[in-house]
Amino acid sequence: MAPVPISQIKVGHIDDVQELGKSKPAAIPERFIRDMAERPTLSMETLLSSTDIPVIDFSQLLKGKTDELQRELSKLAASCEEWGFFQVINHGIDLGLLESIEKAAMDFFMLPLEEKQKYAMAPGTVQGYGQAFVFSEDQKLDWCNMFALGLEPHFIRNPKLWPTKPAEFSDTLEVYSREIRELCQNLLRYIATSLGLNEDVFENMFGEAVQAVRMNYYPPCSRPDLVLGLSPHSDGSALTVLQQGRDGSVGLQILRHNSWVPVRPIPNAFVVNIGDTIEVLTNGKYKSVEHRAVTHKEKDRLSIVTFYAPSYEIELGPMPEFLDENNPCRYRRYNHGEYSRHYVTSKLEGKKTLDFAKIHANSSS
Repeated sequence: MAPVPISQIKVGHIDDVQELGKSKPAAIPERFIRDMAERPTLSMETLLSSTDIPVIDFSQLLKGKTDELQRELSKLAASCEEWGFFQVINHGIDLGLLESIEKAAMDFFMLPLEEKQKYAMAPGTVQGYGQAFVFSEDQKLDWCNMFALGLEPHFIRNPKLWPTKPAEFSDTLEVYSREIRELCQNLLRYIATSLGLNEDVFENMFGEAVQAVRMNYYPPCSRPDLVLGLSPHSDGSALTVLQQGRDGSVGLQILRHNSWVPVRPIPNAFVVNIGDTIEVLTNGKYKSVEHRAVTHKEKDRLSIVTFYAPSYEIELGPMPEFLDENNPCRYRRYNHGEYSRHYVTSKLEGKKTLDFAKIHANSSS
């Protein structure tokens, strides 16, 4: 993916939030302090509702033509249509591998700053260590350190950004990524089936799918009521698979009925969400959902996020199965690579990036 020319972007000084935590500043730097309307409400009252987020038992989907399979497919369809998010249990990925990738990620974030800065994310790009989606000197910053890498196809990789420390990082990531890729491919088959489509429709359509990983580390923040760990956004992918670190704070929140609902992670489960690509292909039947991350005063949080999307060469638009007189076409056809470039060169701002593809009626504002 072509980065924005660095000369066009002036992002100003960006404090490393881990280093800020070590120095214990008397006040949160101004660039991290959100406007009043954006600040999180840290009440615990809504945590109870997070138990409503659907849970999909992957082992039931693997059983073939059984009543259990049909029940799980119905649950998957409702999850995608009503929530855009679900947790996957019994996914079959070795739990030791989940522990290994979490340790490798955490060991990387605990390296000295000068070591991590060898892999610095250049302005206008989305690979490396730092903060992505920052395009101006006055833009509000997230209370988060990121490390992102392109994985598949290999041409999107930047070998100079793959760390040599910790020593096991690269090998662990390679094994983990293969397992998550297979999980995404299987989930897309079941999502297709839940829509009444041929199970291989997305695999055939996507070509050589693009896969990337982003590791997010959220240090404790002395004023979690003033900052956001990650700005509200939807994902440009087809599917996103999130592994949340053990014993971390509850940080992920999804927007549902105009309220932010915290997602309590189930141990050893993945949180999966629908991306903008599936929303476009289903003409809005399955919607991508806005989500964000908040911070905690005392606890840190690690998340490992895998994005799975079509090849950059693919042309996308609503599938004819989702168009009729009651469901007019809501999105134009576009090149996925073009949309990806638009996405990574826009700041995170709710679902605004999807305006790129929307067809706006003349009578609407």
